[in-house]
Amino acid sequence: MNNASLRHDTAMVHVDWQDGTSSDFPYIWLRDNDPAAFHPQTKERTGDLTSLSLDVLATKIETDGKILTIWWSGDDTISTFDCDWLRSRSPGQRAVDPAHTGFTYWRQELGAAGVPRVVSDDVLNSDLALKNWLVSTQTFGFSIVEGLANNTQAGMDVARRIGFLRETNFGRTFEVQSKPNPNNLAYTSVALPLHTDLTNQELPPGFQFLHCMANEAEGGGSLFCDGYAIAEDLRLSDPEAFDLLSTISIPFRFHDENTDIRSRKKVINLDEGGQVIEICFNAHIADVLDLDPTLMVRFYRAYRQFMIMTRDPAYLVTLKLKAGEMVVFDNRRMLHGREAFDPQTGFRHLHGCYVDRGEFESRLRVLQR
Repeated sequence: MNNASLRHDTAMVHVDWQDGTSSDFPYIWLRDNDPAAFHPQTKERTGDLTSLSLDVLATKIETDGKILTIWWSGDDTISTFDCDWLRSRSPGQRAVDPAHTGFTYWRQELGAAGVPRVVSDDVLNSDLALKNWLVSTQTFGFSIVEGLANNTQAGMDVARRIGFLRETNFGRTFEVQSKPNPNNLAYTSVALPLHTDLTNQELPPGFQFLHCMANEAEGGGSLFCDGYAIAEDLRLSDPEAFDLLSTISIPFRFHDENTDIRSRKKVINLDEGGQVIEICFNAHIADVLDLDPTLMVRFYRAYRQFMIMTRDPAYLVTLKLKAGEMVVFDNRRMLHGREAFDPQTGFRHLHGCYVDRGEFESRLRVLQR
């Protein structure tokens, strides 16, 4: 910090930084974020905003370039701020989040050989390997873990290196295999069109882990496409379709004898800046559309176009998982599916679980420290 000055006309502290840039800090923001108003151990706020006047006034300011000290009018409060802390939190700019690694959108040319891979023992025994794996998994949306032991616990051990497992109506873990009286298409041998899981949930699960225990049947290749890449291509090629899918929510529903879980979702979800941050697409649990009749045909056209793009080979990567491999993917970005297989030709069994995005990002932030 070069210098700091009071600007009573705007009720801000103006700071000039050594690189020639500057920042303005409103008085009320500085009082609200006084370091003394946070618990020293828990780091949680203990200050009470309602006890502060919105017209709070600073009367004096000093800095040695490393610490900024402010005297406030009306009481004996003196606030001290670390200048580096202030610089990293200048109002008007988002704080850097080490869990936001950015995304690499991919299409067919990535190929199975381009999918990031890691050895399970490295992830289990090295925080550096774990961090690098999390970064590459988030960047590309998926990865493959190799060298897992031949038991269902092995994949869960890797998932728990990240955080708690997400429990759903299918349990804390689930078995993907053909079985009698299935309550989900995943538990059959038919082809599964590309989709994201559990769009009927209030919050669909984040990262999915599918540990291949056996894959001896003919067929049964795992299909993946990057939902973010499809959405961005749709934004360019068909802006109206993109707008409809990113602004209008539709109903999703899963129901069996014991459950009836429903939620409304937009197929494409954006952040405040317009960046795609989530895909919710699951045609086989989409409920009956209840849109206004005047909107229905336009929405169907957009919805159908998105569906057509998910089936375009230009976006697809097919993986034939082997026993001891586990594919890990962001369920709210990646669409996944499966080719039909013949259970008479061999056994196919995947063991699955989920870890929410919040757990994933928390672990990445801690490791990035």
